[in-house]
Amino acid sequence: MISDLRICFAGDSFTQGVGDPEFRGWVGRVLQATCAPAAAPSDLTGFNLGIRRNTSADVLARIWTETFSRFLPGADNRLVLSVGSNDATLEDGRPRVASERSLANVAALLDGARERGVGVLLVGPPPVVGWDAGHLDRLLELARGQAELCAARGVPFVDVTRALAEDAEWSAEAMADDGAHPGAGGYRRLAGLVLDGGWREWLERAPSART
Repeated sequence: MISDLRICFAGDSFTQGVGDPEFRGWVGRVLQATCAPAAAPSDLTGFNLGIRRNTSADVLARIWTETFSRFLPGADNRLVLSVGSNDATLEDGRPRVASERSLANVAALLDGARERGVGVLLVGPPPVVGWDAGHLDRLLELARGQAELCAARGVPFVDVTRALAEDAEWSAEAMADDGAHPGAGGYRRLAGLVLDGGWREWLERAPSART
């Protein structure tokens, strides 16, 4: 493995870890587990690029500008994406980003990573359990579409939407706060899904086969 491993995590408030009293979210916990003794790359740098309320369109508009100053030629540059939860949120009775447009944005993100030689992994959109009743259905549809895009491109996809929606701790913590963001336990559960969803296998891929 290339010694200079740089991983940018891009997404919304779930990526940022909003609601976690420990301020680690799932990203911090995944990085911490990756850097456990005898399991870490020799030089790993993680960059959290999550922004609250960001949609897939927002991430697509900013991602290559923000990663440009963080990635280096010759380094093992990686990108972890997680978008969709805000896309499916209703505004004026309609999703903020229509399903077709959301999937087109994800396809553009995946293709942009491949064009730049950046290894990419997609984490499905976490559920917002306390909002309108149809949000989960819209999110599950997006997750299925994201999985298909990844399969067609040979990109690893971590499916977390339904598992978290059915997780009692995730739901209880979210409902105790703002109906959306869990606490430490929920983020621990999400981190576990990512770690068990092929994380290390993705890290161990050779640069020529990492997307």
